[in-house]
Amino acid sequence: MDMQLSGKKALVTGSTYGIGYAIAEALTKEGANVVITGRHQESVLNAVAQLKNINADTEPTGLKADCTTTDGCQQIFDAVPEVDILINNLGIYERKSFFEIEDSDWTRFFEVNVMSGVRFTRFYTPKMVKKKWGRVIFVSSESGLMIPPDMIHYGFSKSAQLSISRGLAISLSGTGVTVNALLPGPTRTDTTERQRRERADNWGISIEQLEKEFFEKFRPTSITKRFATASEVAPLAVYLSSPLSALTTGATLRVEGGIVNQIT
Repeated sequence: MDMQLSGKKALVTGSTYGIGYAIAEALTKEGANVVITGRHQESVLNAVAQLKNINADTEPTGLKADCTTTDGCQQIFDAVPEVDILINNLGIYERKSFFEIEDSDWTRFFEVNVMSGVRFTRFYTPKMVKKKWGRVIFVSSESGLMIPPDMIHYGFSKSAQLSISRGLAISLSGTGVTVNALLPGPTRTDTTERQRRERADNWGISIEQLEKEFFEKFRPTSITKRFATASEVAPLAVYLSSPLSALTTGATLRVEGGIVNQIT
């Protein structure tokens, strides 16, 4: 199926690896011109080089900037004044007991996971409205609905993204700009795989046993009982980026293996 993305310009924040890169790759395959962002120049250049090998008819570019800061966001704005598609993917996570989460942790998670997307959306969306077309996607998490007791600050930040996404979609009614939130679940990335191997080695168990125990203890409602791959998450983001998704807005779309225990 042609997703009608040829020639569209897409900015994906935090996109040198993991879900962000998988989305960038999937959009490139569909003909979009993707802008990669990351904090490390080498990672940005490597990601762009990979995208160029995927689809010679596209023009991927990359920018080194710390998008967790206002100055870093402004660097992107100056270099890329307009986009058709904005994927707010940048985010951090960590496990920590509520009673060990300091004020600085709450502030850090809010700045990175919430305010980065707010700043990008506030800058680019009015330009989309003028063109009467645009797509904004917040990459949230099932943790925004099923708050993990060992990551309450992370869950809080992901819940905030859902509120922003829904409220903004309503405020943009009739403009041709859609706003949606994507809810991945536990997903295999280079970072999570490294962490899993370290834990398995420390505990003297196999990766498979670690994964089994993780779902039994921390995600017992999961239907699939396994980690997703980033490439399994990306297609839903491509659909939400496409003109074909014109009637999907203000929605929270799940790609989390059935962890969220509700039917809506």
